Amino acid sequence: MSKTTPGTLMLGKLGIAFDLHPYDYDPDAPRVGLQAAEALGIDAAQTFKTLMAEVDGKAVCVVVPSDCEVSMKKMAACFGGKSGQMMKVPDAERLTGYKVGGISPFGQRKATPTAIDETAQLFDTVYINAGQRGLLLSISPDAAAQVLKAPFADLTA
Repeated sequence: MSKTTPGTLMLGKLGIAFDLHPYDYDPDAPRVGLQAAEALGIDAAQTFKTLMAEVDGKAVCVVVPSDCEVSMKKMAACFGGKSGQMMKVPDAERLTGYKVGGISPFGQRKATPTAIDETAQLFDTVYINAGQRGLLLSISPDAAAQVLKAPFADLTA
């Protein structure tokens, strides 16, 4: 498995510290983020999933704990909109350049407004997809927010 993705290249170019954590990806896992946390022996609350969604028809990205569901109402409010919905898989893959199950908020094909769930601030390090199935990266929440120009917000149901 290559450990170079558009996301890792972006972080490296910016001089942002991160570590890579490969794991055995299970395509049949009902919840990929939880499977990744279990495979790496890390807390699911510290493992964040990247979700592509739409608020009032505009693309957004949210980074939330793997063991939680995103609140569409809170997400819409965070981006100043009225309603939110998950983006269709083909649209998410085309927009980001990543495959679902391996979408990273870093190095997406097209920059998308992003928000990170506020619980990330409870940890010194969070685990986020590095841009391919079976590869997470660990990064400080503040560094992630800085790179993504993402606010911390209450996003979970």
